[in-house]
Amino acid sequence: MSLPHASVPTPEHVRLAEDARREKNWKRWGPYLAERQWGTVREDYSPDGESWDYFSHEHARARAYRWGEDGLLGVTDRECRLCFAVALWNGRDPILKERLFGLTGPEGNHGEDVKECYFYLDSTPTHSWMRALYKYPQTEFPYERLRAESRRRGRQEPEFELLDTGAFDGEKYFDVLAEYAKTGRTTG
Repeated sequence: MSLPHASVPTPEHVRLAEDARREKNWKRWGPYLAERQWGTVREDYSPDGESWDYFSHEHARARAYRWGEDGLLGVTDRECRLCFAVALWNGRDPILKERLFGLTGPEGNHGEDVKECYFYLDSTPTHSWMRALYKYPQTEFPYERLRAESRRRGRQEPEFELLDTGAFDGEKYFDVLAEYAKTGRTTG
């Protein structure tokens, strides 16, 4: 491992070395939680093999997954046994915002497509520190408008995005910043 500026290891280099020697398990927890597990072939229990038609975004909030889990700006252990994620409510939506909304393959004019504004801002290689941003409209999230307009458009037309709905007009949105940090007591 090469070190910057002669031989003075950074704290992250120390953590990486501890992890490589199995002294501390720095990489056990990280951003391994899927943003979107629903509607995938991993969760297809349909009789005809049509996962997109079988498992919609609406079903996601009332189901337990067999092969994984999802969450908004979340973290989990390597095996996805314990998951932590953000749950939001803007006071207008009919549901809690717990996972990304997206269109299934047949709903999107270019196929499957997540319709959200979120950004992974920074992370160390050991995930000892992570930061992400989610932009949540203060108005009701336009689930049906995104579906209807995407269904109406043909393959030659551009995708209809969340920004196109006017949901962020007048800067009426929340900047939700998720920041995670680990202590030096990472074991096991």
